[in-house]
Amino acid sequence: MANPLDTDAGSELFSNYEAELKLVQADLSQKLDQIPDLQGEPRKAAISQAERALEEARELLDSMRLEKQNIPQANKVKVNQRFRNYESDVDAAKRKLGGLRDDRQALFGRRYKDDPSSGDQQLEQRQQLLSGTDRLERSSGRLRESQRVALETEDIGRNTLADLGRQRETIEHTRGTLLESEGYTDRSNKTLKGMARRMATNKIITIAIITVLIVLIVAVIVSKFR
Repeated sequence: MANPLDTDAGSELFSNYEAELKLVQADLSQKLDQIPDLQGEPRKAAISQAERALEEARELLDSMRLEKQNIPQANKVKVNQRFRNYESDVDAAKRKLGGLRDDRQALFGRRYKDDPSSGDQQLEQRQQLLSGTDRLERSSGRLRESQRVALETEDIGRNTLADLGRQRETIEHTRGTLLESEGYTDRSNKTLKGMARRMATNKIITIAIITVLIVLIVAVIVSKFR
């Protein structure tokens, strides 16, 4: 059987489904243990009850499969393990019920014959009914499997969208940082250009002052020799 309840690792609704499933599993197990001791109509009635319990268990599993998607990621590992255990239990009960259902001799009592052409029309009709039930069961199984794959695909798609959203936020943050860096670069270029212009101006002023001084010195020397 599956692990005991652990309400700390899942949502309250998931835990409620889990508790209900355990009750249904216990009832189903009891019915499966009773069937081998029965024959004829009582056996058919017990099998029908077991089939209803099995269908209820599957519906609870489907509800749990949907609800576990709302469980925080940190708790999903433990919850998924418990869910797989429940699925394994239900599949084992399904196989056991299938074996009991296929035991036609116990189901129909001494009227069962291996040769369907023996003239027992009622037995042939019951065999056809069981065959139709088996086909319906297989179709239902395929439908449930398709539903499971669709739910898992939806879960993967949701996680992928969440990852893409986080990546988009990272890209936008990086873009903002680059734009801010470009702003700093532009201001630095403007500062350097201003410094270059001031240096050029200072150089021109220095040359002009030196030129004036030279002219004055020459003028003083010329005036002394006159």
